[in-house]
Amino acid sequence: MKQLVLVRHGQSTWNLQNRFTGWVDVDLSERGVNEARDAGRTLKAQGYRFDLAMTSFLQRSIHTLELILEEMNQMSLPVQTDWRLNERHYGALQGLDKKETAARHGDEQVLKWRRGYAVRPPALEANDPSHPANDPRYNGIDGLPATESLADTLVRVMQWWHEQLVPQLESDRKVLVVAHGNSLRAMAKFLDDLSEDEIMQYNIPTGFPLVYHFNDDLSVAGHEYLADAAVLEAAVSEVKSQASSKP
Repeated sequence: MKQLVLVRHGQSTWNLQNRFTGWVDVDLSERGVNEARDAGRTLKAQGYRFDLAMTSFLQRSIHTLELILEEMNQMSLPVQTDWRLNERHYGALQGLDKKETAARHGDEQVLKWRRGYAVRPPALEANDPSHPANDPRYNGIDGLPATESLADTLVRVMQWWHEQLVPQLESDRKVLVVAHGNSLRAMAKFLDDLSEDEIMQYNIPTGFPLVYHFNDDLSVAGHEYLADAAVLEAAVSEVKSQASSKP
């Protein structure tokens, strides 16, 4: 049976500060470093070995992958980076405090911006210094976003999936993907055939390996987190409560 391991990067410094991050390139917090190392130790203890790793262009994801591979003694593993695995672009919300934004615009609106399927946050202006068109890492890439809905994120993730990942899975290569909350939610939507209402309530915690099992035709045979159920539930609840204006 074919398998794929997904990990959301460890807690970032802006996760810690409860700010909308998107494509802003922040690093891991101390807790995030520990989460990444714990993920690596868990994978090693359960006997996982990989042929290839894939991650985004953002350092919190790259750093998480490096720490996982260090703990697994697989530092020489080939790594492919792809901008299409980046976090969803949060447009003009990037950098704002989530609870303050909820207090200003209301919990319902912020929930739609954060978790809705087809709702785009306010866009960055084209001349904004933080627009990805002004970042040399993205030179030559057409259609860089100034904001994205999860539906937009799903389009680019699906392109990456078919172009880059499917050939690896069809060749029975064992792949580790370290990405972001929304790029992984996009994957979960199509892998688990989640509705728009279901994906709105779907949360992925930082640092927990999520293992998908596939049949030979790449249909999903099952999936599970490598985590204690109570610890996982607490982590999911923490993600769910981040943008509420209520104390």
